[in-house]
This record gives sequence, structure tokens and C-alpha cells, in this order.
Amino acid sequence: MNKLLKDKSEVISFEKEMEKISPFELKDRLIALADESVRKMMHTMLNAGRGNPNWVATLPREAFFALGEFGLAECHRVWECPEGLAGIAQKDGIAERFDIFLKEKREHAGVAFLQKCRDYMLFEHKADADELIHEWVESVIGNQYPVPGRVLRYTEIAVRDYIAQELCGGRPPQGDFDIFATEGGTAAMCYIFDSLQQNYLLGKGDNIALMTPVFTPYIEIPQLRRYKFKVTHIPASRMSKEGLHLWQYDEREINKLRDPSYKALFIVNPSNPPSYALSNDTIAALVDIVKRWNPNLMIVTDDVYATYVPGFRSLIGELPHNTIGVYSFSKYFGATGWRTAVTVMHRDNIFDNLLKRLPRKRKGELQERYGSIRHDAEGMRFIDRMVADSRQVALNHTAGLSLPQQMQMTLFALYSIIDKREGDNFRGKMIEIIGRRLDTLWRSMGFTLPPDPLRAGYYSEIDLLVWAKRFYGDDFADYLRLNYNPLDVVFRLATETSLVVLNGGGFDGPEWSIRVSLANLKEEDYGTIGRSVRAILDSYAERWKKSLPVVEI
Repeated sequence: MNKLLKDKSEVISFEKEMEKISPFELKDRLIALADESVRKMMHTMLNAGRGNPNWVATLPREAFFALGEFGLAECHRVWECPEGLAGIAQKDGIAERFDIFLKEKREHAGVAFLQKCRDYMLFEHKADADELIHEWVESVIGNQYPVPGRVLRYTEIAVRDYIAQELCGGRPPQGDFDIFATEGGTAAMCYIFDSLQQNYLLGKGDNIALMTPVFTPYIEIPQLRRYKFKVTHIPASRMSKEGLHLWQYDEREINKLRDPSYKALFIVNPSNPPSYALSNDTIAALVDIVKRWNPNLMIVTDDVYATYVPGFRSLIGELPHNTIGVYSFSKYFGATGWRTAVTVMHRDNIFDNLLKRLPRKRKGELQERYGSIRHDAEGMRFIDRMVADSRQVALNHTAGLSLPQQMQMTLFALYSIIDKREGDNFRGKMIEIIGRRLDTLWRSMGFTLPPDPLRAGYYSEIDLLVWAKRFYGDDFADYLRLNYNPLDVVFRLATETSLVVLNGGGFDGPEWSIRVSLANLKEEDYGTIGRSVRAILDSYAERWKKSLPVVEI
């Protein structure tokens, strides 16, 4: 690919072409460039372009594999043959046999944790012991279809408690949340967009709003031919007195949503890539808009980074009637490969109410769509329609996240609940690791970030024009804008130093910003990234100084 970059005109042409593609597709080009740089100059490639963490939560996995040992023993107990076949676990007496297993293996960390999980479900929710352990065993073995398809009974109970703790700050609204377990947060996004359209809650040309910068699929999906929504971007444009980004929203921008022609609002909270939670002022403004101006506003909030902000409170806690929540277990537990996530909806919600208000013609069309599932499809809730739509309706009977995924999700949720009761040690260490990496990155660029309780710190978005002004003044920033493409920085990092970062402009952030993931490299690597970014900025400054006219004295 470096053959494309022989001279300045070809570089400019290539960068212009790359401006049109998603940052995550651009990442692959950058990796190729960095890989060639590695081969030529013996660098070590550092990829800070993707948020796949370089840690795993060990105890819930140890519990999962220990449970698998017990589950297989239960299958062998029913019947077995030397050709490698066994029966399926039976419910009668399984809790008593599990208790014997726990006692025999009590020195095993995973088994000890399983006992805590069992006790939590028995004491906090008065679960039937045989039903609970039988669900767990069938889940870890994976020998049944998911029933119910939306989510397993005890998985929903555990995840509901987790959501109340982590997304509602321990203060869930009155009433219950329903959970739809999905194949990662990306699947949840696809299902939500699809069902909103299939059920005539959003149609082509409808007005929606995005709070930006934002994870790129929320920008790209509405542009697809099947949707073609009219999109208004609400930028996180507030700056401090010192000229630094606060990554928060101007109330005047938010107040655009008072217009009831805006049907839906999509938010990533904490944001991606800035990695900041919504301020209390912004939340209050949104609550006021819904209560006084736009009561039918549908809100989708993607809260995957919630656990990195102590005391975080999602809009599903503040505006449960209007909000669908998306949460993935992938980042906090180092589990992107597990594809475990949930869609969260309050049982009393605007989506179901809007379905009831649809014109008779639309209701008839939806009766035809869902009639193979229910003869009275009009009474079918939106979350259950999402489950059906996820399998093209006709395959609703095979819907649902795989049982092993749901079991691991259950253990992740219970791990966080039990950890909080025992001192929040896992969370404390996680936030410490992320914080050290963030501090190393910024100090190596020559600056220390001021503390901010709303900062998640999973990513860092670095606006190079802000730092160009801070280090060298406004004239230098103007020189950069006039003489270079914003992508020049990410390409130089890839080709000169084998560092891969993403362009912030692709997330509808400042066009001269770059996104650095704090999740997937060693702490010292972020020092390398920071120094390299500063060195490139300094090299631009040297060129700028040489371009200035000589002033004769």
C-alpha cells in the first residue's frame, strides 16, 4: 500500500479518498501501512485503534468451566456409552447433588464463587433450587433451545439486578425492566433499528437526532437506503475557559429536541470516543424536554462504558418510559468474543403505547406480519416483536441467545454484584489500570488532564488543533488547517512509527482529532503513542516556522 504514497499529490489524493470510509475500515488500511513500516524499520506495531481490552475477568470464567464439569457429570449420571454419548441432565435432586459438588470442590476458586452465586439467587430471589441449578446446567452444556427466547428466567433476574446496580446507580425506577439477550451490542443495535421501522415507529425521512461524537454505526445505519432518516447532530461542543474540550452539550442544541417532529434520539453514554458521561445538566434538560415538550420522543442509549464512571446513572433510570437501553458485557469483562449483551426496556414504555395508537391500516399489516405468532398481534409488546424480527418472524421459535452465552452473562452479572458487596475490588483495579494508561498518554504529550468525575477514560479523543493552539498559537493552527489533511496525522503515525489510531472526524468529532483506545496496550506503550503524537505536531511546527517570512531588524 505504501506504493500509493510516493509523492505529496498522491498522499493528498489517497487521504481524500480515505475520508469517505468508516474509521473501522480505515483501521485495516492503517494496520497494513503500519505492518509495512514494521518490516522496513523493525518497529513494534502498536494498535490503539480498536477497543478490544487486553484483560479478562477470570473468576466468572473459572466458575463457568467448573459448572461445565458438574454439568457433564450430570449428563453421564443419566446414561452413557463408551462411544462418547451421554444423556441430558435431570432436574429432580440436582440441587442436592450440586451442593455435594460444591463441598467436594470448595478449594477451587470458581466453585467457591458458584456457591456465592447460588446463595445470592436463593436468598435474594427465593429461587427454586432445582429449577435454578437445572437451568444453569442446561445452559453450560447447551443441549436445549433457549426458552423463553427473549432471555432465560434466571438470567433475566441476575441481569436485571446488574442493570439496576450499574446503569441506575443502585436506584432503579419503580416497576420492572424486561431483558432481551442479544449477540453483542451490535446485534442489539441492528434489531432496534429494524423493529422501529418494521413497526412504523420510524419511517423513511423521519427526523432523528444523534448526540455526537458517536460510535460510527449510529451515523452510518440511518444513511442506509432502507432508512434514509433526516439526521440532526447534537455536538458535544462545550469548551472550558482554557479552551479545552469538556465533551458536554450546549443546552441550546439539546433544546432542538423540543420540536415534536424529532421522533428519536440516539446516544452513546459514556460517549465513544470522548468517553465522558452525560452531565447532570444535560440529563435534566432531556427530562424537561420529554416531560414538557416532546413526550413521545423515543430514546436509545448505548451504555457499554457505564461501569467506568462511579455512580453512573443511565437515561433508563431517569426516563424509563421513553428509553431503550443497550448494554454489552464485552468491555468490562474482557469478553468481546462471547458476544453477550442485552436490550433493556421498562414494562411501561412509550414504544408499546405508540403501537396502540397506530392507524387501523398499519395495525392490520402488523397483524399479518406477526399473526403466525399470536392471533391478537396487536397486544404483542415491542420487545417481543424485536425477538421475532431478529429471526425474520418465521423463525421466532428458534430465537434467542445461545444458552452457554447466557450462562456466562449470568456469571458476569453476579460477579459484579457480589464484588460490589465485597469492596468493589474488581472495579477499583479496572479504573486504576485505565487511569494510569490515560495519565501516561497525556503526560507524554506534555500535559496533565484535570480530574473529571464524568470521565470514563476507556478512550481518549485528542484534538490536535486544540494543542496546536496551546503549544504554538492560533497562526500555527491556521497553517495546519490550510496545508494538511486531518488524516495526515493518522497516516504518519502508521507509516513512520507503526502506531494505529483512528480519526476522530469519522465519529463526527473534531476533524483534527484522533481516538486512542486505552484498553488494549501496555501502560508504557501509551507513553510511546503520546511522544509520537507530540513529535509529529512539533514537526509540523518546524515546517511552519520555516515558512514564515524572515523579519529583518
